Amino acid sequence: MNILQSKTKEVSQSLIPIVIFVAILGLTFIPIDIPVMQRFFVGAFLVFAGLSIFLWGVDQSMEPIGYHMAREIATSKSLIKTILLSFILGFLITIAEPDILILGDQVESASGGTLDAGFLVTMISVGVGVLISIASIRILSNFKYNVMMTLVYLVILVLGTQVSEEFLAISFDASGATTGALTTPFVLAISVGLSRTKGGKTAEEDSFGMVGAMSAGPILAVMLISVLTGQQNIHGETVEFVTSTEVWSPIFSAMQYTLIESLKALAPIAALFFVFNFFKFKVKRKELVRIVRGLVYTIIGLTLFLVGANEGFMDMGRILGMGLADRYLEMLPVFGLLLGMMVVLAEPAVHVLGEQVEDVTAGNIPITVLKGTLSIGVGIAIALSMVKIMTPQVQLWFFLLPGFVIAIILSYFVDPIFVGIAFDAGGVASGPMSATFVLAFAQGVADSIPTADVLRDGFGIIAMIAMTPVLSIMILGSINKIQTMRSKHISEDVAPVDRKEICAIASDQISGEQKDLIFCVVERGYTEDVIALARSAGSTGATILHGRDARAGTWLSKSMQLQPEKEVIWFLVDANITLAVSQTLLDALDKQNSHIVSIFALPVIDSYGLTANENVFQTTDNVIGKNEVNS
Repeated sequence: MNILQSKTKEVSQSLIPIVIFVAILGLTFIPIDIPVMQRFFVGAFLVFAGLSIFLWGVDQSMEPIGYHMAREIATSKSLIKTILLSFILGFLITIAEPDILILGDQVESASGGTLDAGFLVTMISVGVGVLISIASIRILSNFKYNVMMTLVYLVILVLGTQVSEEFLAISFDASGATTGALTTPFVLAISVGLSRTKGGKTAEEDSFGMVGAMSAGPILAVMLISVLTGQQNIHGETVEFVTSTEVWSPIFSAMQYTLIESLKALAPIAALFFVFNFFKFKVKRKELVRIVRGLVYTIIGLTLFLVGANEGFMDMGRILGMGLADRYLEMLPVFGLLLGMMVVLAEPAVHVLGEQVEDVTAGNIPITVLKGTLSIGVGIAIALSMVKIMTPQVQLWFFLLPGFVIAIILSYFVDPIFVGIAFDAGGVASGPMSATFVLAFAQGVADSIPTADVLRDGFGIIAMIAMTPVLSIMILGSINKIQTMRSKHISEDVAPVDRKEICAIASDQISGEQKDLIFCVVERGYTEDVIALARSAGSTGATILHGRDARAGTWLSKSMQLQPEKEVIWFLVDANITLAVSQTLLDALDKQNSHIVSIFALPVIDSYGLTANENVFQTTDNVIGKNEVNS
């Protein structure tokens, strides 16, 4: 029940700002009929209840299913099986994603049935399946993530020159909608499961990036629809938007149909898991019951969410967009800016992303900076989308092309883990609120401006929102890299201690002590090799502290920053073997391809615990004097 309370809190944080936004506009700027406002509140409640239950169910069912299936992929000795299973998982999970189902209905409605929702969702799911297969092979083969994304976006660039602006907008919106409430945790579970099973020094880097990779699949799929069919423009009569004056009738009439559609969407992935469980997984009864219960919650939540979104929540977004465009055309960018800032600041996933970035940068980029950057960035993205709708000469690629080009270029400069987090983060801002209310708002604006087209201009806003986190985190990663380089440059000015003195100083400082603590900072993934070296010199035990561990800031001095991609090994040794262990590690440090970054010693004092010998700090580049360690 605590998990449900947590999910309820998350959803309410995302939903309440939208409800307040609507209430303020409805009471001040746009006159809204009472039945329409009542249906909006009912729809908002259904979205709230449905999304909370849905996320609760996903935690209990889809995440463990994803982890078990990831282990099956990672342990497979057949390349064909790996590719096929990755594709099937990507396809089945995307075809059930609520944001994609909503987008498909919106495209079908806007195109007058020219683009069928079922066909579009199927093609998008195929694209996701292909990219997840490629991303899985990348993890298992240690292929560089930034190189893979460069190649993928080069293909997108080539295809983008061959399609119309309508297909361009829909393809990038499909990309943003793909990273929704169902696909994101499931695919994250797959990537984490793959990276942990494979292991190695890049395991943590590999756990990020698959969500970003899969989001490129829908872009390729939708563009290929245009290229392969020769359809450049989407012709069809747009379905006229008619607001129902009823409150409960549209909701009840949609409930049964939506429940059947939800069952159809989730049945394939559930069936695949049960088949594998029967023949291979053999999960314990308690876990199996939990997964089945979670699937039931997921179906109920998905049904309520889709009904609430389609029969009230999105209608209000469209009505407000039309009303503001009719009455306050020049103010649209301002309203877009405010809407974007509210949506992002209220998104719980942004806080989680902020914690990741703060950990990766060892606190150099705090959560407040990231949230502020994303809030302003997404606000500007929606404001620019309003400008694009208002100005026929402004096209979507004016913003997307330079944005993604800059992001790709920066991916070769920032630390590798930033690249995966950045592309994964594209789905953070483009969540359920963007796929429902914000998209409907943009379509309402496009519907009311004579020079705008609902297909060409009403879509593309999710793409703008999804691009912002990618670019923002790449820029923040570059800032962190520059700060790190400056710190390293400053450290080079410190007078070095003679390399040969380290063991002698350590030995002198522990006179009269029985134990000595030797610290060894190493590159992540090489701790076992270093421990084996120390054991060969007489050390027995070791404690490993990872750079992302919160205890690092508590146990180490504030002036001794431990970078997230490093690990510290503590060797508690008898004083009489300190010299031998230190010398063995120093000999390894002297080697050209050594993965040891620094070594220093601390004597143990019984009454106070540990005290640092402030003059013994050895690094691969230089030795840093009193209380200054940059590892």
